[in-house]
Amino acid sequence: MSNRHERVVVRNAAFTDAEAIFNLIKEHPEELLARPVSDIVQNTDRFLVAGLDGQVVGTVSWSILPEIGRSLHPTVEIKSVAIRSDLQKRGIGRKLVQAAIDRIRVLAPAQIIVLTFTPDFFRKLGFREVPKETLMHKLYMGCINCSKYDSPFTCPEVAMALTL
Repeated sequence: MSNRHERVVVRNAAFTDAEAIFNLIKEHPEELLARPVSDIVQNTDRFLVAGLDGQVVGTVSWSILPEIGRSLHPTVEIKSVAIRSDLQKRGIGRKLVQAAIDRIRVLAPAQIIVLTFTPDFFRKLGFREVPKETLMHKLYMGCINCSKYDSPFTCPEVAMALTL
């Protein structure tokens, strides 16, 4: 068998990819928060997808976190990294996240953050662990509405940052 991940093409998501993105995220309920199709459609410009043999097999997105006042340390969060279960551990996630980092880098943020259950994966891409307390804007924007854990500080996800 040829190395299939070499045939993987990372591209900007299109509106027509929304259902496939929704299903990929939904395939990983323990690791990812579900996102409504309407949210995916509204943020299509902040999604990349990995295509293989005409099918969407992976996705990643990002969001710009708000700041109060002048934006002195803009932060972008990478989220919704999902690879079709039967194709994991083949380099597709690395290819997607690296492409997302390249897109985000153009915006010149101070840092890129991620909350993850797979810190070793992100460590290989240059991220380092940071205290959740340093990401209070993220915690208030997203984690406060989480239905999985009673507090962001008891959530087992690891906070990580890539300083640019």
